[in-house]
Amino acid sequence: MVVKGDSSPAAGKMTELQPVDKSYGNLGEAPSAQIEVKEELEDQSPVEQVALTVPTTDDPSLQVWTFRMWFLGLVSCALLSFLNQFFAYRREPLVITLISVQIVALPIGRFMAAVLPTRKFRVPLTNWEWSLNPGPFNVKEHVLITIFANAGSAFSNGNAYGVGIITITKVFYKRSISLVAGILLVVTTQVLGYGWAGLMRGYLVNSAHMWWPGNLVQVSLFRTLHEEEKKKGSLTRIQFFVIFMIVSFSYYVLPGYLFGMLTSLSWVCWAWPNSVGAQQLGSGLNGLGIGAIAIDWSTISAFLSSPLVTPWFAIVNVLVGFVIVVYGVIPGTYWKNVYHAKTFPILSSDLFDIRGQPYNITGVVNNRFELDLNAYEAQGRINLSTFFAVTYGFGFAAVAATVTHVLCFNGKQIWRQTRAALKEKPDVHTRLMQRYPDIPAWWFIVLSIITVGVAIATCEGYKQQLQLPWWGVLFACAIASSFTLPIGVITATTNQTPGLNIITEYIMGYMLPGRPIANVCFKTYGYISMTQAISFLQDFKLGHYMKVPPRSMFIVQIIGTILAAIINVGVAWWLLSSIPNICDPDLLPPSSPWTCPGDRVFFDASVIWGLVGPKRIFGSLGEYNALNWFFLGGILAPILVWLLHKAFPKVSWIPLINMPVLLGATASIPPASPVNYTSWIIVGTIFNFFIFRFRKSWWQRYNYVLSAALDAGLAFMAVILYFCLGLENKSITWWGSNVDNCPLATCPTQPGIAVDGCPVF
Repeated sequence: MVVKGDSSPAAGKMTELQPVDKSYGNLGEAPSAQIEVKEELEDQSPVEQVALTVPTTDDPSLQVWTFRMWFLGLVSCALLSFLNQFFAYRREPLVITLISVQIVALPIGRFMAAVLPTRKFRVPLTNWEWSLNPGPFNVKEHVLITIFANAGSAFSNGNAYGVGIITITKVFYKRSISLVAGILLVVTTQVLGYGWAGLMRGYLVNSAHMWWPGNLVQVSLFRTLHEEEKKKGSLTRIQFFVIFMIVSFSYYVLPGYLFGMLTSLSWVCWAWPNSVGAQQLGSGLNGLGIGAIAIDWSTISAFLSSPLVTPWFAIVNVLVGFVIVVYGVIPGTYWKNVYHAKTFPILSSDLFDIRGQPYNITGVVNNRFELDLNAYEAQGRINLSTFFAVTYGFGFAAVAATVTHVLCFNGKQIWRQTRAALKEKPDVHTRLMQRYPDIPAWWFIVLSIITVGVAIATCEGYKQQLQLPWWGVLFACAIASSFTLPIGVITATTNQTPGLNIITEYIMGYMLPGRPIANVCFKTYGYISMTQAISFLQDFKLGHYMKVPPRSMFIVQIIGTILAAIINVGVAWWLLSSIPNICDPDLLPPSSPWTCPGDRVFFDASVIWGLVGPKRIFGSLGEYNALNWFFLGGILAPILVWLLHKAFPKVSWIPLINMPVLLGATASIPPASPVNYTSWIIVGTIFNFFIFRFRKSWWQRYNYVLSAALDAGLAFMAVILYFCLGLENKSITWWGSNVDNCPLATCPTQPGIAVDGCPVF
């Protein structure tokens, strides 16, 4: 049947029914009607960016449960899992995004549609028919393949977060861990959050105001690739995409190989090559980045996602938070020598002793894999760079602000929708999706019970290796599920996701001090299960926009996540076993890329929060206990903004102050650097303020397409450079290959502190 929605103000009923071909079926999901919604004002999303980007039509006769979808989806998931885990250990990690799969899958899918046999097969004892080739390759198959691929890119750094536990255990702590324990740990941490996330779909997916800005790039690219577009005196979107993908592909030869300095042009360092202070200010990678700029898309989009996707008000919040921390708090604390700041680099995630030397971690670990108190007292307490310490403080504030921000600005809406979800009028996209059978709540409940049970069994069965008791898993689930809704609201409206890593580390550090692996396991179950829940909901929103049957999305996400997790562990195990001295730059050859920067930060966090514990660092026994006041500041900050909004309700910009995003703006530093932020802010301002305001028709037509093209070209060239040159350790050395060129930025300025390669003041 075909149902056309009445677009008059009195709309709400469906009319004009006609038959629809249901010969192939979609796992029992073929809806009873095809719906076409006229693009009039009342049938548009209340969010302008969505109304400009997402189509308000659906064709439910399109087949999604096809051989092509399964074949290309499984292959793309496996390939991205392998590549992203492989690149994760390198000095400059490379994340192959799902954009690459979107581009490559289209010609392959169309080729399969042209050559595969069209013969139909009937499943015995059922009325279900299937075919290797049920018709032209369609956009809904393409969306499911992309969701498969997204499971392969897993987390923001491209690989499963839990793999870091395996790495630091084997490499940094030099202890053994079972392969089976590693697989079960990673699989459960990646899947755990899906259960409670599914129960929150009514608010975070079906609500029109939860618009998930990051998905609009995908929607725009799908439309570019699948919709016929007539050229009217300007480039079509597909032509525009191809041109800029080629430009991005060709250009990345420069920053990726020939001219590495383009990743951070720090002119202050060129002007004062012998000044430690000037290089601390000007270095884009190891200093405050004043005047530093990147002419490299990989640097611009590496840690904060594409600036073309993030809404302007969120960019402003990040800008304000970045300026306050990097150009206000850090210079003040450093030059006032707070926490002996001048003894250490101005920006570093490393751990130091009081003499400014790297801390000997293995010297304070006993045979039971716990803290040796006598050795710790003899070596002295651990010291952090002031930037690292202050960043933790702002992280405390951002987590606390998340709760009060959502309660103040979204609490009434959440409560109203919880009570009257069935009575409220759905938007056009939700009405279209109502024609497909929904996922029963018991699916998510059963999934939660199974994954929690397996997680508890894993931790109890491998207690000597993982150190986390059964109650730790339940406690982590309670924290993660409690924060999924408020953080989901922030992600769905700002494209920024505050993390729970700090709060989970802090809690378990107090409950089980001296056990580093217990701490990172608890962090992973609490932090990553929430993050995976957000990713799960974001994929569902993509399917919601593209009108993909919900049950197909659910099954694809579960299978893809499990497959990706197993491959991540396998690749990590292979590299850790086959590359001598991996992750140890002191023992590796100078040209070796296997330095593991992300795992180094993960290891340092396990020492701070797990081995030594927050009580000895941030508590009554630690020097950094004043940072706990940031929790109170984070709680109060959104309340002050809310009161200001109530006092001046006509001032439209006040409710756009998002304190979780503002306070957590610098959460990615390290491993991100100031040059990532300054370049990201500049590009985001150009496109999402000036072009959006003054050239809106161009922005609507090309903005998200440009973001996708830049990502795709970069990914393809990066892979080619690695396999053609990186595997052979081919490199060139000249002044343009000196990235940042600020060697003195990491030097201390405290008189009498001697560090190799640095002047002594």
